[in-house]
Amino acid sequence: MDKRIPLPVWVLQQMDKDPDITYSDRLGRRSTEYISLGCDILPVLQGRSPIQAYADFMRNFRDAFRSFFGDVITGVQVGMGPAGELRYPSSPSHKLMWAWRSRELGEFQCYDKYMLASLNACAREIGMREWGSGGPIGTGNLMQDLENTEFFKSDDGSWNTAYGKFFLEWYSGMLLLHGERICREAETIFRGIEVNTSAKVAGIHWHYGTESHASELTAGYYNTSTRDGYLPIARMFGRYGFTLCSTCFEKQDVEEKQMNPVSSPEGFLRQLLLAARVCDVPLEGENCTSNLDDRSFQQVLKMSKFYSDGLEKPTFSFNFVRMDKNMFEYNNWVRFSRFVRQMSVANIFRARLGSPDIHSSAADSAKLGFAFAYS
Repeated sequence: MDKRIPLPVWVLQQMDKDPDITYSDRLGRRSTEYISLGCDILPVLQGRSPIQAYADFMRNFRDAFRSFFGDVITGVQVGMGPAGELRYPSSPSHKLMWAWRSRELGEFQCYDKYMLASLNACAREIGMREWGSGGPIGTGNLMQDLENTEFFKSDDGSWNTAYGKFFLEWYSGMLLLHGERICREAETIFRGIEVNTSAKVAGIHWHYGTESHASELTAGYYNTSTRDGYLPIARMFGRYGFTLCSTCFEKQDVEEKQMNPVSSPEGFLRQLLLAARVCDVPLEGENCTSNLDDRSFQQVLKMSKFYSDGLEKPTFSFNFVRMDKNMFEYNNWVRFSRFVRQMSVANIFRARLGSPDIHSSAADSAKLGFAFAYS
């Protein structure tokens, strides 16, 4: 099922008038999934900046549904990029679900005039004008083995040079600044409202076992074998009281590596969960496939305990997504029911399999430190 929600028509029309408000890669391909963060604070939307438009939408949402907060609406996930995730559209969202199979490297999204202007200004500031004309060269193509590229290869790759570090710090820093701007607006708008705010980090794991982590770099996560790219994100969420949402809870290395030896969804997730623990940031987990077998459920339990074990009062919730009619087949429902009870016994959270109590508030869930949902 395609659950993509396009940008409003009036925004797409504005993109037709000014294509540079869309992300662009080195080949000139533009993405209409999200407005380029290079123009975050510029009045490119009929006199408003994208951040102002996002804030107006959140404010109108709050006012329209104010009477439902705390009872019916207990959480608001704030979109920060393509498919709602804090990232660049390095690969189209409809392809991202399968990108791990083809090991796509992704493309740096820094070629619209607003991103280039920012890059150029940063390069001039450090006296390296030649570094500000565009993204890295030698990044190969989407399907290329990263070891055959000049930029991403493990030995002497440009990603680990002074230039590479400059570019990647700028590129990831722009993404962090975008997230910070939205977090700040959301925290102000929902302050005093009985609702939990969260934001999502993408589960890009198909080059996690390499030195450069190429597909994470193009998505905006400056995470390599020698640098933690998720700790700054967790710290940012922590500053604004956000819950960190992540997927891949059911994925297992032993299965993924059969198709892609350098993939490690477990390694990626452990690093992200550890960052959330260190920063005392609440966690919201998700599955990324509709697997209903016992091994997948046990993997969710294992990774959930990795975050929760040892914490005096863990704040963890899990949203079981991609629910379809197969869920309600007898054997699948039995397995799912057993899984929910096992999560409850492990004191990760408690859940009822009967009718939800709409009078249970967000504050009640917060006091208990756990929650469960499915969709």
